[in-house]
Amino acid sequence: MPALTLAQINAADQAGFVALLDGIYEHSPWIAAEAWARKPAGGFASLDQLKHALAQVVRTATQGAQLALIRAHPELAGKAAVAGQLTAESTNEQSKAGLTHCTPEEFTQLQQLNADYNARFGWPFILAVRGPHGRGLPRAEIIRTFARRLNNSAGFELAECLRNIHRIAEIRLNDKFGFTPAEGDLILQWAEALAAHTEGTGLDNGMDDQPPLTVTYLSEAHQACAIQLMAWMRACGFDEVSRDAVGNVVGRFHGSDPTAPMLLTGSHYDTVRNGGRHDGRLGIFVPMACVRTLHAQGRRLKHGIEVVGFAEEEGQRYRATFLGSSALVGDFNPDWLELSDADGITVKQAMRAAGLSGELKDIQALQRDPSRYLGFVEVHIEQGPVLDGLDTPLGIVTSINGAKRFSCEAVGTACHAGTTPMPMRQDAAAAVAEVILAVEARAQQDANSPAGPSVGTVGVLSVPQGSINVVPGRCQFTLDLRAPTDAQRDALAADVLAQTQAIAQRRGVHIRCDLHLTVAAAPSDAAWQARWEQAVTQMGLPAFRLLSGAGHDAMKLHQVLPQAMLFVRGGNAGISHNPLETITNDDAQRAVNAFMNLLDAL
Repeated sequence: MPALTLAQINAADQAGFVALLDGIYEHSPWIAAEAWARKPAGGFASLDQLKHALAQVVRTATQGAQLALIRAHPELAGKAAVAGQLTAESTNEQSKAGLTHCTPEEFTQLQQLNADYNARFGWPFILAVRGPHGRGLPRAEIIRTFARRLNNSAGFELAECLRNIHRIAEIRLNDKFGFTPAEGDLILQWAEALAAHTEGTGLDNGMDDQPPLTVTYLSEAHQACAIQLMAWMRACGFDEVSRDAVGNVVGRFHGSDPTAPMLLTGSHYDTVRNGGRHDGRLGIFVPMACVRTLHAQGRRLKHGIEVVGFAEEEGQRYRATFLGSSALVGDFNPDWLELSDADGITVKQAMRAAGLSGELKDIQALQRDPSRYLGFVEVHIEQGPVLDGLDTPLGIVTSINGAKRFSCEAVGTACHAGTTPMPMRQDAAAAVAEVILAVEARAQQDANSPAGPSVGTVGVLSVPQGSINVVPGRCQFTLDLRAPTDAQRDALAADVLAQTQAIAQRRGVHIRCDLHLTVAAAPSDAAWQARWEQAVTQMGLPAFRLLSGAGHDAMKLHQVLPQAMLFVRGGNAGISHNPLETITNDDAQRAVNAFMNLLDAL
């Protein structure tokens, strides 16, 4: 059957449009009918725009309509599948995932999961069984995902079912249009292959269904990653590939004008312990894929491209972060060379063991001349739920939040829980509980700030030597306060500290808060943010803007170069720093297309 085209879609009347998209959303032609009614005046400019329009129809529908859509889907390996009553599309998907060849034990397990899920939520379990790469998930992974999602709340699971329905629809549209996200597939292959290099063996992350991924600075796994990245860069057609004195992997693709400044881009390839395979690495792979395409086409842009796989960003092995990007901006602290890891190995010793000189002068020589660069751009998985929750694949970062972190302790009086009247207590933990609520309330006051919202978190809470029958006399806690500008961050911190002291005085306890980290905010450069917006809208997608609450290498480059970031939607509700971190091949392809649009515009 010939592939469907946008010309056919745009030329069709409403009935014809619905007929052409029959089967994309299971037994739900109303979605296509509404998308036709919302069709742009000039028609859909891209397949991406069509997919986004269909998803937004569902997103803005009533909950009743959303539930009807979910209930229109069959159970996995359920009665309809056994009876051969599935649609052709569902039959194809369940077959590709091997669900038509379940063992008796797997079939029994799926039947029980179907029953348990329906009893808990009242609708069938929905999973895009062809997975993020579109080829089909292993049956064992499907069963594990099924069991894991049984623990979700009803509201979360409703949204997760709809997100999986959109992924199912996307893959079906790709089939109808004969579209294959080739570069997106390559990026997922790279991510999987690079994740094979990890510290430790076996499932040591406390999760039954996900392999571990831990790559800390200059470990054997880290060095293997560097070697692999360099090999791929050479294969992509980079003109120069090297590992520098701090362990960064650097690839340069020359421009047609050797005097023109280069575009600097990249991200980190180290990970947190038991992390995800796309955090940081996506920002290396996307420009690599673009260079690969340019090289294959025999094209040279006026401006060269320098891609840096930063060796360290996460601060996992040593009590320092941004070792890789700090070297490029001349901000590498000489004292870092003498930091020791848990085994007493210093940074300098680790460098020398990895074949680097460990000499400060060699690291200082890595500092870049800003006049030789246009700016710095970074592609990164969002690491949050915003884009996934809005069914929007790409987002333009307006600012990377600044932060202040405090280590705190409340000291009251430990006393008998049975004999001390409530009004006569100096309960340190109760005081901190009130502080937590005050932090939450104060951060929410910035919800409508012109610069963007603030966030505040008490992430560590401990009652030393606590006992069930003792009023807590001490309570240790942390404060993490973040905002899109330094002024907003400082105002947030000042108010939280003032409220903390007011709570302490009223409750008769003493609270000490010691500041141990201050990070400046990094607002995106207006011109580069506009370039990202143009690159995304050129694809027919909205230029959705959002803050980055997490830190990134772009924060360091911000010290010397204009910078702006592009976020890519993460699956599983945007979870990151977790083995469940995931993206689809289609979203990876969109990131490549946006980056290529940005390059072409230069």
